[in-house]
Amino acid sequence: MNESQQKNWDRLHSAFVVDIPRGDMSTSISDDASVDWAAEFGRDAPLIVEIGSGAGDSLVPMASQRPDANVVAFEVFEPAVASTLGRIGRAGISNVRVVVGDGAQGLAKLFADGTVSELWTFFADPWHKKRHHKRRLVAGDFADVVCAKLTPGGLWRLATDWEDYALWMREHLDDFPGLENVHGGWAPRLADRPVTKYEGKGLAAGRTVHDLTYRRTDAAQN
Repeated sequence: MNESQQKNWDRLHSAFVVDIPRGDMSTSISDDASVDWAAEFGRDAPLIVEIGSGAGDSLVPMASQRPDANVVAFEVFEPAVASTLGRIGRAGISNVRVVVGDGAQGLAKLFADGTVSELWTFFADPWHKKRHHKRRLVAGDFADVVCAKLTPGGLWRLATDWEDYALWMREHLDDFPGLENVHGGWAPRLADRPVTKYEGKGLAAGRTVHDLTYRRTDAAQN
């Protein structure tokens, strides 16, 4: 961390970072980890989860637009979390908590079934090489977890600036049992999602950003 990030971490860590028991790796989450989210936030409210929140460029502005929701973000890179804490402090919001850990594991282990109203996965690592495609977040096994954790009618919002990954997402999710492509194809850009520095680089390089929105259907309950 640089000096500014360290100051953010020291000042705001205790208020906004949820410390979770670790598994075998530094970013893994123990099988017996659990969180009472209502107690953590001090209120019952709809839960939104973001996996891969980076430095909070989209997380904080979007959370500020949803004061009615409790927003839980997962990020494995501590300096990025420290930058997020600075943004939270400057925005003066209190409805965000950050977990330094693997988001896919966190979603599976730290949330009861049927309790997440929205899941955000924006600009996940595309793992370009074919031999690495198995590492892509969006796949059938993860979609099973998403269907289990979303509330009936809950939404999964995705975005990527890599066309092959966007097509991969649709290939794996459009006909997935328990999920419905809300727009029947590409979704319009979510108005609350700002253009981040990362996204701006992709646009400057001539890439097209593809948004998708899926809804949990009744079929996910069977």
